[in-house]
Amino acid sequence: MIDKSSTMRLIQTAAVVLLMVSALSAAKTLDMYVIDVEGGKSLLLVSPSGQSMVIDTGGGREVNRIVEACKAAGVKQIDYMVVSHYDGDHVGGVPALEARVPMVTFVDHGANVQLNDSGYTKNVDAYMALAAKGKHIVVKAGDRIPIKGFDALVVMAAGKAITAPLKGAGQPNPACDTTPRKVWGLDERGILDNHDTNENSQAITLLVTYGRFRMLDPADLTWNKDRELFCPVNRVGTVDLYMTANHGMNNANSPVMVHALRPRVVIADNGARKGATAETFQTVESSPGLEDYWQAHYLIAGGEKANTKPDYIANIEGSPDGKWIKISVQRDGTFTVTNTRNNFSKTYKPRK
Repeated sequence: MIDKSSTMRLIQTAAVVLLMVSALSAAKTLDMYVIDVEGGKSLLLVSPSGQSMVIDTGGGREVNRIVEACKAAGVKQIDYMVVSHYDGDHVGGVPALEARVPMVTFVDHGANVQLNDSGYTKNVDAYMALAAKGKHIVVKAGDRIPIKGFDALVVMAAGKAITAPLKGAGQPNPACDTTPRKVWGLDERGILDNHDTNENSQAITLLVTYGRFRMLDPADLTWNKDRELFCPVNRVGTVDLYMTANHGMNNANSPVMVHALRPRVVIADNGARKGATAETFQTVESSPGLEDYWQAHYLIAGGEKANTKPDYIANIEGSPDGKWIKISVQRDGTFTVTNTRNNFSKTYKPRK
């Protein structure tokens, strides 16, 4: 004979277990770490599934900081090493990092376009030698990086953008008519610095989606090139978080892209003497719907015209560098940004 009281206790226990599992599942977050690599780029993403992705590694001098972030996040291997393009401050640290943290899959845009530059050739040869030993994926616009737990959509790569608007996007972009194109001049070597055809133009632009949360990371996508994604219509839609292009420099981050995205929060991966220019600061501050602007570094030459509020800056003069900005995202769209220099944090509720 079945004991009814025992059966009820089993049912109650099962219900409690299910509630606990549901709560744990709901509590899982997508965690991102904007790592200070002194004006280079490195972003660590840790999926609710436990898989990890690193976008770029800086030049290699600050690889210890990426390792520290991996340890803090409990990451023992990098499942997807994404190289947005082959500038030294993006790909240069891959060999040194791989020697410390194993990498499984290497993701890039394909062939290097700056073949006449020995620095690029050296970086690409070192990177490709590692990629040949693991899994290697060359992505194009419209591809998804197959990480589990969040969606990683390539909206631009190898100089080509997605051709059709994403769901909910497709609105006309008035900034296309009001924002002038930039004319590039000569670099310090007297060579035409054409950002529309160099490696910056080839950079992987990644749209990360987790539940109701959306983040765009355009790597070093430049001022004129972003028109191919946002003109005459906005093919991406709006985002909650925008990582500034090219470290916040004024050869990128045009109103064509920034204002169309209407980000609530913007983070610049700048250095103390690089990026986060006054022009970009003004573009960001005038973006519709902006709530806050965060920076990896206080820009020494920027003063009040190109620096946000101190609590929103991870590394300042007179303090040790190497502090990262952490973003923790819940599936309902809520996300919290934390400055590890002073533990200041702010939570942003989902858009209504």
